[in-house]
Amino acid sequence: VNIFMTTLCVLSIIIKDISEETNNSVLNEFILLGLTNSWELEIFFFVIFFLVYASILAGNCLIIFMVTLDSHLHSTPMYFLLANLSFLDIILSTVTVPKMIIDFFRERKTISFWGCMAQIFLAHLLGGSEMTLLIVMAIDRYVAICKPLHYMTIMNHRILVGSVLLSWMIGFVHTMSQMVFMVSLPFCGPNEIDDVFCDLPLVLKLACTDTYVLELLVVAFSGLLSLISFILLLVSYIVILVTVWHHSSSGLSKALSTLSAHITVVILFFGSLILIYAWPVSSYSLDKFLSVFYSVITPLLNPIIYSLRNKEMKAAMIRLRSRHISFKPNL
Repeated sequence: VNIFMTTLCVLSIIIKDISEETNNSVLNEFILLGLTNSWELEIFFFVIFFLVYASILAGNCLIIFMVTLDSHLHSTPMYFLLANLSFLDIILSTVTVPKMIIDFFRERKTISFWGCMAQIFLAHLLGGSEMTLLIVMAIDRYVAICKPLHYMTIMNHRILVGSVLLSWMIGFVHTMSQMVFMVSLPFCGPNEIDDVFCDLPLVLKLACTDTYVLELLVVAFSGLLSLISFILLLVSYIVILVTVWHHSSSGLSKALSTLSAHITVVILFFGSLILIYAWPVSSYSLDKFLSVFYSVITPLLNPIIYSLRNKEMKAAMIRLRSRHISFKPNL
């Protein structure tokens, strides 16, 4: 903690010196270059992204709706965490996708300076929160599979609420540790961002000063955090599988079936983040694709992976449907 605070103090002094030597931001807006310059392709992308965003809202809202109304799901820790993951996915996609859809009809795709800063702030807030929540979900799966008799005792409501609040706190610290320096940088020259929304590494390169130290900070805070979290999650899943295999070889297939959804989500979410923030040789075109992937595709796939393949979620849908049908004659 002391090392972390010392690093922040040193970097704040560097930024203060930069701000004193250079006039602060004189740019009022940034220009987003988008996915393509072809009008036909932009119409195509408009239809695709509109349908995808509608599916994201429908799928994730359905999960929240089911967990809230079904008493069995609501009382199960895994589904409480899943509902919070769906909430994060809804906000994460809403931060970028609606403007992306509107921009497909605009020849000049602009975003205000503070609108850009807000996108970066929210993306890293939600990304950091989701990383932490996925780790909590891995712990939940470990307790459920390896200590089933103590599952409800260990993963009690107090622990669950505390874990969710902790994930938001970590996300806030994660984004503020970078934004506090970002908003102090001078922007006075080029204002074109080769992406569909504002992302920290690309905006950082537009600053009218040397940002080498801050680029290292981004790699350390975002890249290494993603990489370390990813490794910890994979190790936790391996520990679960090894523990189950030692107790019962027949239970290994059941554990694999249970964890397959979690592992898929982890690989999709962290894979794109690691390539963007911790992989120095990735190209702008690849980063653009990966940005769309983690902000659009992952929130779309999460409800599909967790609900359509989940027997308990399907059973809850049947129960709610039966309850609705039984109430209907009384209306």
